[in-house]
Amino acid sequence: MTLALPLAATADPLEVKVGVLRIEHSRETISIVDLPPADDFIAGAKMAMADNNTTGKFLDQSFTVEDIKLAPDDDPIAAARTLLDKGVRYLIADLPADALLKVADTAKDQGALVFNAGAPDDSLREQDCRANVIHTAPSRSMLADGLAQYLIWKQWRKWFLVVGSHPEDVALGEAYERSAKKFGAKIVEKRVFEDTGGGRRSDSGVVQTQRQMPVFTQNAPAYDVLVAADENEVFAGYLPYRTWDPRPVVGSGGLRPTSWDPSHEMWGAVQLQNRFQRMFHRSMNARDNQAWVAMRMIGDAVNRAKTADVKAVRALMLSPDFQVADFKGVALTLRPWNLQLRQPILLTDGRGTVSVSPQEGFLHQVSELDTLGFDQPETKCKLD
Repeated sequence: MTLALPLAATADPLEVKVGVLRIEHSRETISIVDLPPADDFIAGAKMAMADNNTTGKFLDQSFTVEDIKLAPDDDPIAAARTLLDKGVRYLIADLPADALLKVADTAKDQGALVFNAGAPDDSLREQDCRANVIHTAPSRSMLADGLAQYLIWKQWRKWFLVVGSHPEDVALGEAYERSAKKFGAKIVEKRVFEDTGGGRRSDSGVVQTQRQMPVFTQNAPAYDVLVAADENEVFAGYLPYRTWDPRPVVGSGGLRPTSWDPSHEMWGAVQLQNRFQRMFHRSMNARDNQAWVAMRMIGDAVNRAKTADVKAVRALMLSPDFQVADFKGVALTLRPWNLQLRQPILLTDGRGTVSVSPQEGFLHQVSELDTLGFDQPETKCKLD
């Protein structure tokens, strides 16, 4: 025992390298308060790295993050190979669906694990799923179902659906149509808002929007709530208080479904918000939180498995007893059929958490969280 102590003291710590791949998000937002910060997304990963290292120093484990920020025209495969060549075997990504798939296929050849902490596309969890991609970002169907449950609980069953003209908006609109059918709502009319270009703040003044939005929303059949599908932030922010009929606005404007919001403070979330504020001098947004969760999952799994081996860590994450804490009132777990993180959906107006889904009364034989998004019997995912 006397000889063993010095050997243990001089043992090299287990080093875990994590790469972050993120793309610049558009600065064309309706509100100046929605402009993405320079450290968008990476800030969440860095705070979780600090959390991991706080525990890791007692276990001879060290976590580092290497960040690559891509311009829209940059090659995601080249960026992924840069990280993989440095020995990185865990990648946290905020990339469009097509770029994420390219990175996942590149990482598979090196035995690396990818965390999708940004893309909401259901196709990534369904027909285009990958066995080496874990999703901490909620899917569009999860977000839509979370909002739909609340609308049904409120007895707001007649929806006026307004969808943007971009492909992402169309996909989100389809998610709301699916949710309406799933939970028994009726879409009384579907209307498309065409993006004609221009500056969203500079040339969309009070007079123009005050006149345009009432006219655009008039002559709709009787409805309880207007549901906006505007993932590109073109028009939905202009709808509240400007509709022809006095009705609430939800979806991409008004009451919004999200994984996280700077105003969320229930279940001890205020301490996470305060730590983030002290470290980065701004509030934590949804992308920050999704990256934070991914990094914490890596840290917790490495701590418990006592190894950085990707196969061992992935197997542990998929085990029934692996849970993730994210200040949302319940422990989060992975869906084994498509590697989506089960999670509640916050419904927020930007000032506070109005409600949290799944709502009371929406039951499930396995987990009430599985009432959000595609359930196992309906999945198209076939993992290798």
